[in-house]
Amino acid sequence: MSLNVRGIIPACIVTLDADGRFDEAAYRRYLQWLLPQGPVALAINADTGEGPHLWPEERVRVLRAAVEEAGDVPVIAGLSAQFTEQAVEEAKRAADAGARGLLVFPIPAYQGTPLDPAIPVAYHEAIARGCGLPMVAFQLQPALGGVIFSEEILRRIAAIDSVIALKEASFDARLYLQTRRMIESLPRPIDLLTGDDNFIYESFVLGAEGALIGFGTLATDLQVEMYGLTREGRWAEARAIWERILPLEEVVYGQPVRDYRARTKVALRELGVIESTAMRPPLLPVGDETVASVRGALEAAGLLPARVA
Repeated sequence: MSLNVRGIIPACIVTLDADGRFDEAAYRRYLQWLLPQGPVALAINADTGEGPHLWPEERVRVLRAAVEEAGDVPVIAGLSAQFTEQAVEEAKRAADAGARGLLVFPIPAYQGTPLDPAIPVAYHEAIARGCGLPMVAFQLQPALGGVIFSEEILRRIAAIDSVIALKEASFDARLYLQTRRMIESLPRPIDLLTGDDNFIYESFVLGAEGALIGFGTLATDLQVEMYGLTREGRWAEARAIWERILPLEEVVYGQPVRDYRARTKVALRELGVIESTAMRPPLLPVGDETVASVRGALEAAGLLPARVA
């Protein structure tokens, strides 16, 4: 079972109109701006795209539009559910809509310690049996509703044939490195995708094969170039790109981290890509001070024309 995830995989936003409804025309324009920048795949209905906040029929509409626009670029569907049977049905719907892979979100049943390994392992196994698409397992920081898996859990999930990669999004460099070493020792190694938007370049230094990240939808062409340079061992040039865009990342992913989605939409509006920055309640828009910070970071990175005094 193969799916090329070695590169930059933007976790895409979803465009909503002023009434909070999916704006398909705006969404297609956004993807038409994003795709020529060179992503190896797109992640749709993930956390950046407010996937867990959409109705099932909305997720299907979003997926179908993305698949049509993406053409040969694979679409990976974010899979969020509350229980196993629901997850299997959601996975089938994603496959029917044209998704070529799944990003399997952690679920509420994982909460509380210690986590019995049988719960997440059985969950992933059921999805694998019920759907058959390649799967990306997902270790997500608790601040965004995720869970940090034990090494035993990660090893057992990685042993499932359909699991082709792990998205590591703990935002903890030490834990990331431990996970990298664990993956390297697996009988069947899988790809490690950084989901750590706060140290993307450093993740490549430490061995990530790719990046599945919300920040990947901003300065995408620069991140694709940075990734290519790391594959060629041109570390100084890659780091220069990262240092250029890092202040923007730090603004978008500042505290509270939950607002990164709204800040990302603000950045895309400032770039002229989208018009509406509406969020799906209970998510909230950000204030004028944050908007100014985002714009300033875009200008500092050379992504916007400097203001004329």
